[in-house]
Amino acid sequence: MGEKRDLFGIGVDNLTMQESIDIINKSIDSKQPIMHIVVNAAKLVHMKRDEELFQSIKNADLVNADGMAVVWASKLLGKPLKERVSGIDLFLNLVKNAQLRNETIFLLGAEEKVVNKVAETFKRDFGEGIIAGYHHGYFSKEDEDKLVRQIVDSKATYLYVAMSSPKKEIFLSRYKQELSSVGFIMGVGGSFDVISGKVKRAPEWMQKAGLEWFYRFLQEPKRMWKRSFIDNGKFIAMVMQEKFK
Repeated sequence: MGEKRDLFGIGVDNLTMQESIDIINKSIDSKQPIMHIVVNAAKLVHMKRDEELFQSIKNADLVNADGMAVVWASKLLGKPLKERVSGIDLFLNLVKNAQLRNETIFLLGAEEKVVNKVAETFKRDFGEGIIAGYHHGYFSKEDEDKLVRQIVDSKATYLYVAMSSPKKEIFLSRYKQELSSVGFIMGVGGSFDVISGKVKRAPEWMQKAGLEWFYRFLQEPKRMWKRSFIDNGKFIAMVMQEKFK
């Protein structure tokens, strides 16, 4: 992988978007599977009180900074990251990449109508053959072995898991070995909701200004208020504690 920055006890890869894609392609070609995770302020706060989430992040092969807050914190702490590598942007770039390389993807997560819409959108934009399979995210612990087998049998090169944190990180870490035939596995959070049109993404100027979280809060205040305000406040305290430790 790339050079890592030690931030809050985990290694975050110091890579640009293109460098991340190049590493992923090289790993797929050499049959060295990658489990990928992105981190933002809320996830870094949660991992401090959730040991299973913390270990899942540490168990990942490639970790990108999804939030501008993480990039700003890295600079303040004297461990600067090159740039933000947004999870949804990496996801979409890799789907285009899969089409160019004649590879296939498996979509896991979200409501059934949402994942269906994402699959249909990708088939329309990238050809019918891009989708190896898909499944909604509302499954029980008892269903997991069967679902993992379905993913492996699909022979997909990429697996994208759109579930909430820490559920997706724990799922990916738990089945990392069983899914080793898949070249690249990645948690993509709420990306399916955005691609399906269920949720709108913030304008580009808000993304660059680090205000994407506020745009999401305006769309889903009941769901996002805790993450938007309490977790962000805790993250600032974490950064200050690390700075003056």
